[in-house]
Amino acid sequence: MTDFDLAFLSIAELGRRYAEGSLSPVDVADLHLRRIERLDPHLRAFQLVDVAGARSAALASHARWRSGAALGPLDGVPVTIKDNVDWAGFPTRHGSLTTPDTPAEADSPVVARLREAGCVLLGKTTLPEFGWKGLTDSRLLGVPTRNPWDLARSPGGSTGGGAAAVAAGIGTIAFGNDGGGSIRGPAALSGVFGIKPTFGRVPHHLQEGQFATLVAGGPLARSVTDAAVTLAIMAQPDDRDWFALPPAPHDWLAGLHPRLKDVRFAYAPALGGAEPDPAVRQAVDAAIERLRAAGAVVEDVGPVFDPLKPLFEPYWTAGMARRLRTMPQAQRDDLDPGYRALAEQGLDVDVPQLLAAEAGRAALGRRMAMFHRDHPILLTPTMIRLPPPVETIYHTPDYDRWKVGVPYTLPFNLTGQPGASILCGVSAEGLPVGLQVVAARYQERLVLEACLAIEQVLGYGPLHPVLRAHLQTLEQA
Repeated sequence: MTDFDLAFLSIAELGRRYAEGSLSPVDVADLHLRRIERLDPHLRAFQLVDVAGARSAALASHARWRSGAALGPLDGVPVTIKDNVDWAGFPTRHGSLTTPDTPAEADSPVVARLREAGCVLLGKTTLPEFGWKGLTDSRLLGVPTRNPWDLARSPGGSTGGGAAAVAAGIGTIAFGNDGGGSIRGPAALSGVFGIKPTFGRVPHHLQEGQFATLVAGGPLARSVTDAAVTLAIMAQPDDRDWFALPPAPHDWLAGLHPRLKDVRFAYAPALGGAEPDPAVRQAVDAAIERLRAAGAVVEDVGPVFDPLKPLFEPYWTAGMARRLRTMPQAQRDDLDPGYRALAEQGLDVDVPQLLAAEAGRAALGRRMAMFHRDHPILLTPTMIRLPPPVETIYHTPDYDRWKVGVPYTLPFNLTGQPGASILCGVSAEGLPVGLQVVAARYQERLVLEACLAIEQVLGYGPLHPVLRAHLQTLEQA
């Protein structure tokens, strides 16, 4: 097996080889570190790389596997962390020049759980400033993060660095978080699998303001199974998160099996008034027909609910303004101009507007709870468009946040529902298209089992041939 193929091994296959001694976590860590050195000058997916820490963790994992004392399925598995959560000893920069480079004193909950599971943490991945947009570029990094399917395109955002890394075979898992589509959007635009679990399922901390009840953390991976194994570990309890759900049973994601014929699916390409581009609609429609041919009952439904912008734009800008209020005036010139403009707009949001948005969230949650009585799974495109050019400016008339960026994904941050994006096709230009899979709150298991069936029917596997060809060309550059 070539080094290229080794980089794309699943969690289960890594564990099998570690156990039999045919592969070492040290070899795997060094392989992924070499891939970062070779590919990241093109991708710019990393804010920092912890070479010494990764090798130390890999050596410790190797010793555990050799002595028969592996900590579990993630022992020795390479993982990346988004640079808006704390990792002890490294700064948490949030993609912003305005943040200090002071090292974090303690691990965030998810980093603590992954470290306890024996993961090899490779480094921290890029995001746009404070995760505000669905593209990944920042003044802090100085250059955009690029999509391994096409370096002229963006991998999406805000977990753009994590999605690009996983797609390129750097890290088996990327940790991301999602307050409006920041896991699912990059997963779709980078052709990988990503799941945003029910709000509160994966503990986090240091979140305040409106966004504190929108953001959910979860894995991006190259397969549904790898994501499920990792989510079970990420979701272990941590009492630092006041919003966290009660701990799930230890076996809550054990024994997953594909579910297709016994579930009623709804298909809503016009969700909330969305209008997908023809290339996206064509790929998703084709995937839906393949599911129907495999025995799925998929009912076309209408918009389901009204457009979100009129009620929720003040909610969004007010959340951004909260950070602005805590920032010295002198630092504001260092902000992304797009972020600053919206944050300053949010300074004028009043209490009645916020209360109206909170009432709207409750109404939307009730609407979706009723909807899922008849249709346990909702299917939509994940994104309106194919991966955009890296020079795209977010939240402009050509790439409006509400019409292009988040119409399919944001609703389920507002309601707290679990949703995933899975590769469902490739456009004529050779670019990935994602299918979003949504269920009622607390139904991550149903989402994952539906995605296992979709993965099985569509048959793309962990590395699409188009992406393989791009990566092999890139490695030779």
